[in-house]
Amino acid sequence: MTAQLWDLARLQYEPMQASDLEEVLALEESVYPHPWSMANFVDSLNSQYEAWVLRDRDGYLLGYFLLMAIVDEAHLLNVAVSAEKQGQGLGRFLLNQSVACARGLGMESMLLEVRPSNTRALQIYERYGFKQIGRRKGYYPAANQQREDAIVMRFKV
Repeated sequence: MTAQLWDLARLQYEPMQASDLEEVLALEESVYPHPWSMANFVDSLNSQYEAWVLRDRDGYLLGYFLLMAIVDEAHLLNVAVSAEKQGQGLGRFLLNQSVACARGLGMESMLLEVRPSNTRALQIYERYGFKQIGRRKGYYPAANQQREDAIVMRFKV
């Protein structure tokens, strides 16, 4: 199924609830080598960050994002699409929704960090219009107790 075949009107896009967290964590753990913990998600919800889930008409979790607003800049904390649904336009849909959310909050730009090894995500962000603005040395945990840099990217909303 390609992005053009998704009937967006039949997708369920709604605020993330505490009752979603077990499924969200399972998706997170299935797509990231160093996933967020349950505590990270709970803290984000408790902090009232913008957190949204995307489900198909049968209620299957397709993806989610979490966004933190600070002054005039949004920070895309986490975004993920189920592994079996990647490459079908859902990541772009979630990016569109996160940008719309940032605009709705009056933000001027959106920041994110991405691993240099996550070449697929880097390509998606660059095609979307995010620009590399910096690098955080040793930001992410990596294999064998090593650390991996983060590429910092910005998008003008």
